[in-house]
Amino acid sequence: MENKCSNVRREAFGKRLPYDHELAEMAGRAASHRFLINAASQNTYLYQVEFVQAFCEHHFQKPLSRLTVLDWGCGKGHATFMLQQRGASLTSCDYCLESGRDDDSAFGQQTPIISSRRIKVDRLEDAIKLPYGEGAFDAVLSFGVLEHVENDFASLLEIRRVLRPGGVLFCFNLPYFLSWGQRLARWRGDDYHQRLYDEQSVRHLLARAEYRLIDIWHRQLFPKNRVRYPFYRFFEALDQSLVCRTPLKYLATNIEFVATVG
Repeated sequence: MENKCSNVRREAFGKRLPYDHELAEMAGRAASHRFLINAASQNTYLYQVEFVQAFCEHHFQKPLSRLTVLDWGCGKGHATFMLQQRGASLTSCDYCLESGRDDDSAFGQQTPIISSRRIKVDRLEDAIKLPYGEGAFDAVLSFGVLEHVENDFASLLEIRRVLRPGGVLFCFNLPYFLSWGQRLARWRGDDYHQRLYDEQSVRHLLARAEYRLIDIWHRQLFPKNRVRYPFYRFFEALDQSLVCRTPLKYLATNIEFVATVG
């Protein structure tokens, strides 16, 4: 299963995906969203949703439009938007902290993508519990969310509860403990990512929560927010080649995975 998933992932990450001008136009309406205007930054998310679609259709043997998907901690709504464009019917939810950094939540900030597309976002009243029934979803998406929750193990248990048997969890942008970028950020006093992960800790955490790991990989060696069109495609290909084929992967920014429940 892991080899098949890896092949699906490499094929998805290897495509030449078109720049989304509609997404960029909406993102330009709020300063907090403007990273999605940059072609290279936007492209990282486009690859991720391309992989979500490709893997789901391979795993479930159904089109994405026939699956139930939860965008857990949907934030600015860009992943929901990109998957809606691919025909997905998503449930989006988010939690707003009483204090601290709220700029990643769908609440308490400008959300031009959510507003323009009239995306319904369920407000979570509890930091862990989800207001959905058991086995409600085929897939749950975490785009840079798991590392921010107050209890990652308890959250994984709750996600497992709302996944149907055979359902999958996609976890993207999990900060890697050897990342040169994470170390530099901490040296500068930025502890936005209070928890960092490695492959062993991810495997242990998933085993405790009774998930079966399908695939795990490193991603993004270089920062992308300064790379301009038309160089971003070459830069992305170089980045992926170094991360996949050389020991430089151990300095990558993120570790990502797909796991399933029995």
